[in-house]
Amino acid sequence: MAAVSRADATWEGDLTHGGGSVKPATGAFPEVPVSWSARTEHTAGKTSPEELIAAAHAACYCMAFSNGLSKAGHEVQRLDVSAEVEFVPGTGITSSTLTVNGRVRGITEAEFRQEAEAAKDGCPVSQALKGNVELRLNANLEP
Repeated sequence: MAAVSRADATWEGDLTHGGGSVKPATGAFPEVPVSWSARTEHTAGKTSPEELIAAAHAACYCMAFSNGLSKAGHEVQRLDVSAEVEFVPGTGITSSTLTVNGRVRGITEAEFRQEAEAAKDGCPVSQALKGNVELRLNANLEP
């Protein structure tokens, strides 16, 4: 059975002066305000579609990378991932850059990077973005 996720958004007014909000149907986080300025100026306390995509990409990548490492027989201690989604007004979303810092027992730097790339290419959010958005990766194995 497929899993279906839902979020709801509202908007009032025009693009540049209006505003709205978004919230997940599960209540995992409270309703968050969205605005055009949050997209282009990073307005404090408001989010943007790109920030929400970045959050989804970082979370999805953590899960995919952890799974790949575990299946390869490595003990994952910790993965810290950030995703930076670039939005160019008039063009759209152009890239998503994942940066992972990981502590993993029993792995070489080369194996870590290989598994990191495989997770970048295989995570479902990457799959949804692939072909439309440049996907980049910075992978760092910590001692």
